[in-house]
Amino acid sequence: MDTTLGITLLGTGCPSVSTARFGPANLVQCGSMKLLVDIGSGVTQRLLGCGANGAIIDAVLVTHIHTDHLVDLYQFIISSWHQNRDRKQVIYGPPGIKELVESTMAVWRTERELRIKWEKRSSLAAFEIEIHELESEGVVLEHAGGRVSLVKVEHQPVEPAFGFIFEASGRKLVLSGDTRYCENLVEAARGADVLVHEVFVHGSMPVIGTRTERGLANVAAYHTASTDVGKVAARADVGCLLLTHIVPPDTDRARLLEQARAEYAGPVIVGEDLMAIDVITGSVQWGDVNFSLPVRS
Repeated sequence: MDTTLGITLLGTGCPSVSTARFGPANLVQCGSMKLLVDIGSGVTQRLLGCGANGAIIDAVLVTHIHTDHLVDLYQFIISSWHQNRDRKQVIYGPPGIKELVESTMAVWRTERELRIKWEKRSSLAAFEIEIHELESEGVVLEHAGGRVSLVKVEHQPVEPAFGFIFEASGRKLVLSGDTRYCENLVEAARGADVLVHEVFVHGSMPVIGTRTERGLANVAAYHTASTDVGKVAARADVGCLLLTHIVPPDTDRARLLEQARAEYAGPVIVGEDLMAIDVITGSVQWGDVNFSLPVRS
């Protein structure tokens, strides 16, 4: 990613396992900062898939404590060491992230110490972890031409849950995190060039197996329905709506697009793993497919 504000969707999936949509994760470049937002299943493979790796990440931002957003935490840390990371890890997340990170490191301590002793690498800095627990909205990072701010969203009973706002070169990118329709997010996203928003596809999950009607209703209640996500984009007056964290991952893309566009007249993109958007130029790349979005003056 050569831009000063851009995002690569590393994983556009959810807790349901999919070979097409890996777990939630995003690589964001904001100014010269390279940031990893969430650490879902397969994140290290997807980083390699877009030409990056754990050694180059300046900080990790965690939207909330749910397994699908954190399950590859240790894999990311250990692979960063194998990829010759020679500086500490920096992690920002909600209250509880410190205990989670420290307990994860403790589980693997014996194995890690054996590996360190045998491999005799010149640096152990990749295992040093600086953790920041976030509680208040506002600026989280401001460095090297970029600014990152936090917005609280609504994913109850998981509290707190965050979205993040990225600003650089006069442009604005907003990532919703997991949330139901949220007025606080609408206000935070107002005028953004790109809104990357989670989506629960209305009517796409049947009550089968161990699923119950009540349980399915509960899942739907803390996500944003495909019939509502366009309303978020319209009310925030964003330049483009990019859909991710797609539930279920094997949903009918045409149906999702139709529902999302019902209340939003701007460009809507159904996100795919390894899709990259340059927010400055409006260019979108996914494999051999390239196209451009209207760029706001």
